[in-house]
Amino acid sequence: MAEPRLRTVNKATAPFEINKFPSFLVDTLARNVVYMMATKQSMSLEGNEWEQIFAECVGADWKPSNVGLDDVVLGNCCWGAKTVFGQADMEKQDKVRLICGRNAVTYSFGVDNYSEVDPNELGKMVLQIWNERVSAVRQVFKFVRTVVLVKSKDYKNYLVFEFDTIRYDPELYYFEFKQKIKKAEKIKLGLAKLIKLEYNTNRSAREADDDARLAQLEEHLTLNQGVQGSNP
Repeated sequence: MAEPRLRTVNKATAPFEINKFPSFLVDTLARNVVYMMATKQSMSLEGNEWEQIFAECVGADWKPSNVGLDDVVLGNCCWGAKTVFGQADMEKQDKVRLICGRNAVTYSFGVDNYSEVDPNELGKMVLQIWNERVSAVRQVFKFVRTVVLVKSKDYKNYLVFEFDTIRYDPELYYFEFKQKIKKAEKIKLGLAKLIKLEYNTNRSAREADDDARLAQLEEHLTLNQGVQGSNP
């Protein structure tokens, strides 16, 4: 069905459609990777470096942000950038696991005793923080995206994809602590704050639209409120 024509609406347009990157992205990425391999004693490519490279790849500005969702800016669009290691056969990879930090319930809600809090309540707090961060960025930018660089362990192969950065309805998820990690180890390693985000299949029909939006994410998303230094 065709979209209705409206008289007073000015439609904003993104710099480019999702995952339809500029043609020079591959050359720019390759040039930067070759330079890093030639000049670094030990090759690595971390989040802040990927932010700068991606900004160059799409002709955007690199503007590191405390919010962490708008580090790359191009007109009315912004990106948060993440890097992950891929599986051995990257051509067949269809999922990645992303860690999203800066969702500390201690700072936002004053909760310290994580092990004594219902994980579902703790999870809702984390999503509340995440959703507020997304809303704050969307007040400034019409288009908010996350761009992911999947890299092989030998740094010879790469995958790049992006998706819309969205809010998550807490009612669509349930939360649980990882059972394989002992409580003492959780506290020692800062993993007491690590919760597993699971999709709740017991959703009503009216939430079908939310389901469709979530279907676009082909990764297992884990919200880690404890790693303050990581890129969201």
